[in-house]
Amino acid sequence: MKKIRFTLGGLFLFLLGETVLAQDKLPGLVYSGQYLKSTLGSITQPDQMQHSLDAIYSVGEYPLSTPALISGKGQETTQISCRFCHSTTYITMQPPLPAATWKNEVYKMINAFGAPIPEADAKQIIAYLQSYYTPETRKQ
Repeated sequence: MKKIRFTLGGLFLFLLGETVLAQDKLPGLVYSGQYLKSTLGSITQPDQMQHSLDAIYSVGEYPLSTPALISGKGQETTQISCRFCHSTTYITMQPPLPAATWKNEVYKMINAFGAPIPEADAKQIIAYLQSYYTPETRKQ
């Protein structure tokens, strides 16, 4: 009895495995990982998507200029140092961030991304961002 159950269980698993692992729907597949030479390099693509001409989609004009940083002590250092790697738009597009977050962001740029900013300039940038871009100080 035990032998019959073991044999039936093995046969069931074999048949289940065949159906689950069957990959005969792929064009040119002989065995798993082996393809006919005539189908190499050809991948079946889905039908091209038909676009509707009646769709309403519009966007505003793309800004051609970078918004200016708020005038204040440290603006020039911030502008020069940050533009080594990215536009100052990265600063102006941020929501007002807490002072500690700005400090972490500046040090992340230096330590993780390798921004070439001396420590004295980093402190000036942090003071500038904390003075003009926190929830308490942001006016724009």
